[in-house]
Amino acid sequence: MKTPILLFVALIGALMLQAQVKPSKTNVDHLPNLGFRNSPNYAFDIGEQLTYRLHYGIIDAGTATLKVEDSKDTYSGREAYKIVGTGQSTGAFDWFFKVRDYYETHIDKQGMFPVRFRRYCDEGGYIIQQDYTFLPDRRAFRNMKGENYNSPEFVQDMLSSYYYARTLDYSNARVGDVYTITALVDDEIVPLKMKYIGKETITIDAGKFRCLKFVPVVQRGRVFKNEQDLKVWITDDLNHIPVLAEAEILVGSIKMELQKYSGVRNWIAKI
Repeated sequence: MKTPILLFVALIGALMLQAQVKPSKTNVDHLPNLGFRNSPNYAFDIGEQLTYRLHYGIIDAGTATLKVEDSKDTYSGREAYKIVGTGQSTGAFDWFFKVRDYYETHIDKQGMFPVRFRRYCDEGGYIIQQDYTFLPDRRAFRNMKGENYNSPEFVQDMLSSYYYARTLDYSNARVGDVYTITALVDDEIVPLKMKYIGKETITIDAGKFRCLKFVPVVQRGRVFKNEQDLKVWITDDLNHIPVLAEAEILVGSIKMELQKYSGVRNWIAKI
């Protein structure tokens, strides 16, 4: 199993492999123009930067940084965010399993859907390279080979899923509510499902935060024994920043926690 240095929640979602679907090839010239959507974003803006530390058991295994910038890679003249995520292994872990990860997504500012996704990862010498161009008004995407495929409307990528989830309204969430985001993960369409289980105040290195707590809806026996083996806490404010994720997996335990943050858009629920 590759080490999930970057985007813990999105990559764990990729490991769930529930009801994944292979998209069908298409000729985009024959597809109708179905238009765009508007989806409000009160959670983040240009200038935000988040830094995380990853622990594998008692070992400090790596760091990850997420930055929000302005994008020049737009679609149909609509403005977009450019979000870059980088991750690397550190310390003793870097000696025997070197990880260098790079993720980049361009998200339409008005509709919160991706228009471009790039990924280059070197994980212990195993290279992963992806480049997707999304055609949201045609409900399609193009891979780096130039092949066109049908997709669900406004499908997310691995990185944009993380940011789109932050824009959702959890103000009326009830314990047991399940939130589903449809994402393109390694050429397959995957429903990423997270269940709300309540509020909790937690203390990490970055401080003490009031949080909303979620667990994934998982397929038992693959990576997790049960859904409580992965828990995610996000700030109970308009930012919805993930501050802590903990997982008990079949080969050990992983924890990712927020170390530093800057440029956040709103007041943050820090005590």
